[in-house]
Amino acid sequence: MARFQLCLLLAIFVCTCASAQNAVLPRPSRDYFAYRTFTQADSLRGTLGPARANYDVTYYELHLDVDPVEQMIDGYVDMDYRVTGPLPLLQLDLYENLDIDRIEQGGNTLRYTRKGNAVFIQLPAGTEPDTMTHRMRIHYGGKPTEAKNAPWDGGFVWGLDQRNRYWVGVACEGDGASLWWPNKDHLSDEPDSMLISITVPDRLFVASNGNLREEVELENERKKRYDWFVSYPINNYNVSIGIGHYTHFSDTYRAFDGEELELDYYVIDYNLAKARKQFKQVHPMLEAYEHYFGKYPFWEDGFALIETPYLGMEHQSGIAYGNQYMRGYLGGLIPDDMDWDYIIVHEAGHEYFGNSVSVADHAEMWVHESFTTYMEALYVEFHYGADAARNYLETQRRFVANEEPMLGPLGVNFTDFKSSDHYYKGAWMLHTLRAVINDDPLFFGMLRSFYQDHTRSIVGTQDVIDYFSSYSGMDLQSFFTQYLMHPTVPVLEIRQTGEEVEFRLSADVPGLAMPVGVYIKDEPVRLLTTEIWQPMGNGFGLDDVRIDESRYLVDLSRQQPKR
Repeated sequence: MARFQLCLLLAIFVCTCASAQNAVLPRPSRDYFAYRTFTQADSLRGTLGPARANYDVTYYELHLDVDPVEQMIDGYVDMDYRVTGPLPLLQLDLYENLDIDRIEQGGNTLRYTRKGNAVFIQLPAGTEPDTMTHRMRIHYGGKPTEAKNAPWDGGFVWGLDQRNRYWVGVACEGDGASLWWPNKDHLSDEPDSMLISITVPDRLFVASNGNLREEVELENERKKRYDWFVSYPINNYNVSIGIGHYTHFSDTYRAFDGEELELDYYVIDYNLAKARKQFKQVHPMLEAYEHYFGKYPFWEDGFALIETPYLGMEHQSGIAYGNQYMRGYLGGLIPDDMDWDYIIVHEAGHEYFGNSVSVADHAEMWVHESFTTYMEALYVEFHYGADAARNYLETQRRFVANEEPMLGPLGVNFTDFKSSDHYYKGAWMLHTLRAVINDDPLFFGMLRSFYQDHTRSIVGTQDVIDYFSSYSGMDLQSFFTQYLMHPTVPVLEIRQTGEEVEFRLSADVPGLAMPVGVYIKDEPVRLLTTEIWQPMGNGFGLDDVRIDESRYLVDLSRQQPKR
């Protein structure tokens, strides 16, 4: 057993610290997304050509009249922008089923052409790169896209509540905000603030993002206008509205430093009693996330839940809630010994990763979803303990498909992932990284520091890798490349050579080395694995070795000796 004991002493993960900095994420040797054919429309939506890259949006005003009877919309958008480079044509995005009446700027009507959902606008002569802010007004209207299965597809949900009254919602993450209002529909450009002004029949209420500034009765038209203002940068797809017979109640959350956060809830009137009980879970959720990451990131706009006729969505400062006041995910998905609302915990987690820390390309949605899914486990760990958190993660492990990379093709409007690996596998990747680092104060310090250093900013995959490598003092480039860029996970291979058991790590990324926790006859052992065969010890057989599956997303392959 001498070598076995030696492995116990020497299995320490040692890495160099700076080599991953400013690296370029390598692409896999084969195209796992070759099945997907990208069209000109995909390129126009997903690519930052000069007609989009050379201007910066600073502010939107969305003025919209919504007719739930005819299921039509009509209005205009004011867009403030600055020119940052040569811009002979300016590209906006608006689904082609919506009609543009006219486009104006500086008292002039502008000429434009359309290529499907892309609108190319001829700017006035003399529009040059400078610090001047221009305002463009786009008048438009029509019958917007209707969602068949929101939020998994995008569009309006023209619903009815239990009393057969109009109940309307909008979700548009994958399909884009341009399905209902004209904008620069690319994640790389968020306005600094936004006004959302919605007019509806006077018997209805509109709930939206940010704070309600004004409620105006339009007596001659038997309508009401609701003006909501968002004071922070916001992803276009996070802009949404809920229209219905809402009742409002409020609460406050006291942060660790004593500052109070306004909590607002908009629910269908007959659900008020259920909501008052269910939404008490917001306090422990905010407490857990503040513990790990810091205070709620959109403090001045408050935190809100808006009941919707679809399941839910992370709309910034106005989260869509449709979990029917049930535990878990519509009554399931979480362990039987837990009682918490998945939509509250998950969608509010996106206020940190997704809405505050955002990506510029849908292909990198792993940053939004992996961190937020792992935040669910951290919520459980904070309130139920570490063992419960590992148990919760183990219930999600069965959803890991390993079908394709978690990082999709960039610049082509890619949203068609085959599985939910960028949720569950991504969370397990972070959990495995925690085990690899094997130092919880360091790991949690790294998560908190990364979040706080990138609050309300846009990041890319390589930004995450570089930051984590620098903070941890470990070269994590190969680790992330394996888990993000390849569908398979590393495999710990073991074989019997005489009386001795040997091990090595098999991976798509050459030279990947990482510690892997195993149990040998139920005794925990931490092995430093490389692509080279190493002795594990003797006095036991292959069947006595198993992966510590509560901490590592690594497969095990036993190579039985040939007979």
